[in-house]
Amino acid sequence: MADVCGRHDDKQQLAKRVAVAIFGFLIVFAIVVFLVWAILHPTQPHFILQDVTIYAFNLTAPNYLTSNMQITLVSRNPNERIGIYYHKLDVLASYRNQQITLPTLIPRTYQGHQDVTVWSPLLYGNAVPVAPFLEVGLNQDMNAGMVLLNVKAFGQLKWKVGTWISGRYQININCPVYISFTGPTKAIQVGVAMKYQLVQSCSVDISLLN
Repeated sequence: MADVCGRHDDKQQLAKRVAVAIFGFLIVFAIVVFLVWAILHPTQPHFILQDVTIYAFNLTAPNYLTSNMQITLVSRNPNERIGIYYHKLDVLASYRNQQITLPTLIPRTYQGHQDVTVWSPLLYGNAVPVAPFLEVGLNQDMNAGMVLLNVKAFGQLKWKVGTWISGRYQININCPVYISFTGPTKAIQVGVAMKYQLVQSCSVDISLLN
């Protein structure tokens, strides 16, 4: 009987030692990951709006705006040892903070160290109702020959260091773009569309999701 109890105690001691060893390993691993993360400290990606091709941009009564366009958005990962997973990224166009196109979802993308990624989504907004005061402002801008639009992208990303992948971060991108409708412009006619070569830097904001 004593022998059986002794073997039982040995098993309990062994289980405790294994549990302590696993717990210790996890703590050490977490510290190493934190130190690597703190040393590397990722730099946020750079975004450039390379060009915008306008297929349609017109107001109809009473206050409907149709705006169809294709953009070229370029992203560069400046980090030498950190990759980026773009898990979700929606792109849309806005005028004076009012959304004028439907959001277009960009497919999930992995961006390696110092890689450059190019996306060319189509943005559609057919007969989108705009606020009356925005219609007045837009008419004035179009008559003046210059309209300021904002191409925006928002979504989520993860950082990748070796085999370790971070939690999700929120990313917001804002690219201001002036579109000229009268007089001399830098636009190139492509069929019925007008292509504007821009190479416009975009602002980027990244924050940790709760």
